[in-house]
Amino acid sequence: MNKWSILGVILLTILLSACSSKPSWEVEITKDPAFLKGKTSTIEIEITEDAKPVNGVEATAQFTMVEMDHGTLEVTLEEDADGKYAGHAEFPMAGKYEAVFFLVKDGQEVEKVIELDVEKAAGVASINGEWITEEDVDFYRFINTLHIEMARETDSEKYSGEELEEAMNYWDSQEEMNNNQNTLVAQIIRLRAMAMLGEEKGHQATEEEVQAEVEKVRSQYEESKAAKRLIAEYGEDKFWKYQEAQYQKIVLTQKVQADVIELVKKDSPEASDQEVRFTAEKKYEELLVSQVDSLEIELL
Repeated sequence: MNKWSILGVILLTILLSACSSKPSWEVEITKDPAFLKGKTSTIEIEITEDAKPVNGVEATAQFTMVEMDHGTLEVTLEEDADGKYAGHAEFPMAGKYEAVFFLVKDGQEVEKVIELDVEKAAGVASINGEWITEEDVDFYRFINTLHIEMARETDSEKYSGEELEEAMNYWDSQEEMNNNQNTLVAQIIRLRAMAMLGEEKGHQATEEEVQAEVEKVRSQYEESKAAKRLIAEYGEDKFWKYQEAQYQKIVLTQKVQADVIELVKKDSPEASDQEVRFTAEKKYEELLVSQVDSLEIELL
């Protein structure tokens, strides 16, 4: 073989080697899936090469349990941001899983294997990764019940006959609504979203401000036999501990509301107090919708 033939073989070998080499993609699970019986969970991965996001990948995954046989769970992952891909799956149980990711782009294929722990969901929903727990939902249900019973108590003293019956029927309907978990979760999201916005605006809820608000509501509950009875049944220490955590968020939302009112007054200095309140409430709701849209909320 002459030197030109040898050179050609070398060049061909280099060319074939270059063509057959696979891209050095890295796969990182950025959002672990969770187990919640009968419901799907989200898994998110990030694909990078040399620390840069890789876009346009057709990504699928197969999940199998490491220590038990529950078959294979197949998931298609859709790109939702630079190099980030997400999919949804209903896992049969919590435990250790082997995830095989199949990645295809421009005719190139890469296979990555990662072991992960799928843990039982810590709550019924999450906001930017912060869980809304079943205990949170139970507390909101209790607070609503507390206020309904206080209202029943007031109306029982205020009305009689048909008016009383009508009032009690109304509170019965409110009690039925209070059993709807989605309604309770929406209440929690509403408060937490605006508290987050308050923090983003640089507001703080000082201990003095929180305690002042807690004492206001404590004095209201002290005047109600129904409230005192229910709080005692719930557990006073547990109840007031939750209330303090709630009022940290409530104080922040109050400061956001104050900001909105000041803005309305500045824009409409001649408006009446009633007009200011109406406009401020409308703008606050618009702000709430915008804030919720900006958050990563997952309902399980």
